[in-house]
Amino acid sequence: MSNESSPPNDPASGPTPHDGTVPREAAAPALSADEASLAELGYKQELKRGMSGFGNFAVSFSIISILAGCITSYSIALGSGGPAAITIGWPLVGIFVLCVALAMAEVCSKYPTAGGLYFWAGRLAKRNKRHWAWYVGWFNFLGEVAVTAAIDFGAATTMMAFAALTFGVVPTALNTFILFLVIITLHGLLNTFGVNLVNLLSGVSAWWHIVGVLVIVAALWIMPTKHQSFSWTMTAWHNETGFTFMPFVFLMGLLMAQYTYTGYDASAHVAEETKNASTAAPKGIVMSVLISIIGGWILLYSITAAIQDGSEAGLTALNATATGLPPAQVFLDALNNPTMAKFLLFIVCGAQFFCGMASVTANSRMSYAFSRDDAIPGSKYWKKVNPRTGTPTNSIWLCIVLSSILTVPALFNETAYLAVTSVAVIGLYIAYVAPVLLRRLKGDSFKPGPWNLGRWSAVIGWIAVVWVIFICILFVLPPTLPITISTFNYSPIAVLAVLVLSVVLWYARGKKHFMQHLDKEQLAIDEKKLLDEIDD
Repeated sequence: MSNESSPPNDPASGPTPHDGTVPREAAAPALSADEASLAELGYKQELKRGMSGFGNFAVSFSIISILAGCITSYSIALGSGGPAAITIGWPLVGIFVLCVALAMAEVCSKYPTAGGLYFWAGRLAKRNKRHWAWYVGWFNFLGEVAVTAAIDFGAATTMMAFAALTFGVVPTALNTFILFLVIITLHGLLNTFGVNLVNLLSGVSAWWHIVGVLVIVAALWIMPTKHQSFSWTMTAWHNETGFTFMPFVFLMGLLMAQYTYTGYDASAHVAEETKNASTAAPKGIVMSVLISIIGGWILLYSITAAIQDGSEAGLTALNATATGLPPAQVFLDALNNPTMAKFLLFIVCGAQFFCGMASVTANSRMSYAFSRDDAIPGSKYWKKVNPRTGTPTNSIWLCIVLSSILTVPALFNETAYLAVTSVAVIGLYIAYVAPVLLRRLKGDSFKPGPWNLGRWSAVIGWIAVVWVIFICILFVLPPTLPITISTFNYSPIAVLAVLVLSVVLWYARGKKHFMQHLDKEQLAIDEKKLLDEIDD
């Protein structure tokens, strides 16, 4: 590493000489508990540790973003199961996702590093440690790049819909893409200014989501003159998929919830900037999912109960709304107040903006850590930390550029854009399940951290593994019939492309450089021991 940062004293440095002189290293401040814990894992403290436990939670909660995910993905479940898939599917998926989050959190408590999933996989694997870390890292990295692209392009799309309703602006592919570039550039700038600002804005984002949900729910229950019954809201059925096997239709409707429940690994990626990380980061992972389950269900139930025309024709028309967002149409129909409907949509736009900002935060910290271990071409640039702000500035802009490139196909063909970004969720969940599976295979030799599941660890861990395997299968199945170029599920192709890319890069670069560290300044231990348990 160059002089971009001032790492703390290496705990392996020797004692003070007997001649009374004090070495330069010995004059450095003593390591905090968090810094010492990180040094035991092999890395020196370089990022500024200024994030609170609430800020850590807020980053993951913002990326899950029930206001963004539930609103933009609503049409998936509406057309594949209808109200039943929406109101039953959300808590059902939430229970299993909570098991995944709990299993991940237990590992995070043991290894609270910015690398997160790939470092966990390397430590937990019994053999081929570097291979496990490499492939998990690439799925995590590219999945987060795709998620960032999808979130910010979704924010641009929603904002253009808001502009169309409010100011009469006609959305086009070009002006939507330009707005996307403005949004993602702002997110890069906000992340560049330092972790204190990120911590502050993450807190604002969390409260924006909580208060925003309360405002939308209150409006949907106070203002409409008509609501659907509880039984209709929980059990009504609607199917536009072309499939006739109803259990399959319902399962495909669950993807609405599963698409939304992503990004909670962010709490791990900002662990090196979080105080008391070994407990705050795992709590951030779990609480972000738990509160999203509760808040998301209240929001979804309220929106669904406010649907004015519950007939088959009414639901079909709702899913084909000119606004592009069925919940936005519900606001217009149920409130009978265009100004209030636009205000609620403005709340959603704000949530999506905060969601994208948090996604850039997590993406940049993961890419910084991955570069610190010499995984990404040009790592010597991406692993640099700005000495003034304590943030990985170069890595932030790397993520901005890659996400922007990934979104370029949206200028010409929405299907091509969706095909490119389809790796987002499935790539992340492949990265999620690998360390959880390896932790289970490690058995009793795994020494848990201060936050752990105790005797429930095995049961929850295996439920998490089985669920992720199950939903990865769902992700690659065709969602509708007939299968055309625009309805084809491109996820398997996208996943295969990531796998091929990671294999090529392994033999071109990774095999020689990954975790071999020609530049060892960022390390606190010998690189040959980086993936070895010290207490083994």
